[in-house]
Parts: sequence; structure tokens; C-alpha cells
Amino acid sequence: MKILQVNNLCKTYGKGETQVNALKNVTFSLEKGTFCAVVGASGSGKSTLLNCIGALDTPTSGEIYVDRNNLFTLKEKERTIFRRRNIGFIFQSFQLVAELTVEQNIIFPLLLDYCKPNPAIVEETLEILGLQDRRHHLPNQLSGGQQQRVAIGRALITKPKLILADEPTGNLDSHNSQEVLDLLIKASRNYQQTILMITHNNALAASADRVLHVVDGCLTDLGTASGEGGLYRDEKLS
Repeated sequence: MKILQVNNLCKTYGKGETQVNALKNVTFSLEKGTFCAVVGASGSGKSTLLNCIGALDTPTSGEIYVDRNNLFTLKEKERTIFRRRNIGFIFQSFQLVAELTVEQNIIFPLLLDYCKPNPAIVEETLEILGLQDRRHHLPNQLSGGQQQRVAIGRALITKPKLILADEPTGNLDSHNSQEVLDLLIKASRNYQQTILMITHNNALAASADRVLHVVDGCLTDLGTASGEGGLYRDEKLS
């Protein structure tokens, strides 16, 4: 079952001599439960792609379907509600609410949608994240790795169809990066979450089911991370 379908996606900024074609006819799809890494140099269009898929930015042309819903034929209010219920975000900078505890940050998306959190699911999420003994701590009382685990919990709690992770380990050391990667793999395998992750770390990308390479707004599908025929391992990705 396809959770994400992107058709001929284009994004252009500016006009005339200052025009920048950030995305050029990008087309790909992701099946349910796929953990996909997006790699490429800075400025290649990776973040623009993620922002368009997450409906944080509007494409110039093309179509984006999430669970068979065309995001940009929805009215703005409908799109906002759909995004809140079906797309989870994990950012490099964590973006936790400083005044809320770990547990409150995790359930915040549910409260925004006027949903009553299920105590059993909240407890299970805290256990998976290894944060049960930190549930009442504020973000400034946590390490960087713990803060990113809270951000992952916040993305998981609504059981979204799609999780978008933008350099989720960019601010972490190698140990915490591996912990975050392990949590994302667990979400993909155990809960059939579809995950699209931007990363500059080739070692992290190698753990994904599939790798997409973006260069100057153009996307190439490198297939499985192990690289059938050695494709991924032989490809120079910066």
C-alpha cells in the first residue's frame, strides 16, 4: 500500500536572473512501513522536498498524495488538520516547548487536536523512548539525545501515516545518533510507520530500506541502502 506518492514535483523561487529551480520534476513513491533516507549536498533541494511533502511549503507544480489524499487540492484548513493527524515531524533542533514536561511535550499534538491521550499508549511510548523516569522533567533538564527522543515520541504519538525527519541526528554525538536511528528503525519495523529522513550521514543512510539522492533539485532513486550490485556503496554522496 502506497502511503506517499509524489508526481512531477517542481518548486521555483524568484524570477528572471534570480530564479532558482529548487525541485525539478521529482517523482517517487513510498510503501507503508518503508524507512527511506534522502541524501545529497547542502542546497541540493532535500529540505525543500521535505517541506513540500509536509505541506509546510507550497510546490510550484506537481502533486503530493499522502494516504491517497492530494494535499494541495485540500482547502487550507482541511490541509492543516490532515497534516496534524497524518504527518509527524522530527527536526534537528528538537523544537520542544520549554515550559512543558517530557510527557506534556509528547502528548501536545493530541491536545492540539482536542483528543484525550490514552494513558496506556503514553506509558508505552515513554517506555520505548526510555524516558519513564524523565516524564516530569523540562527540556532544559535533558541531554540532547533525550530531547530528540522526546521529539520522536511527539511524532509517534498520533500514529501518523508518514514521519518526516530533517537531519534528526545533526546535533547529536555518535552514541546518541545511533540511539535515535534505532528508535526510527523500531518505529518502521514494529509499527509500520513510513519514514522519510534527510541525512548527511552515510552510515545512517545505509541502515535505511531505500536511499534517494538529490542533486540540484533532481532526484535519483538508488534503491536499497545495501545497494543492489553495490550501487549505493559505490555512489559518492556528500
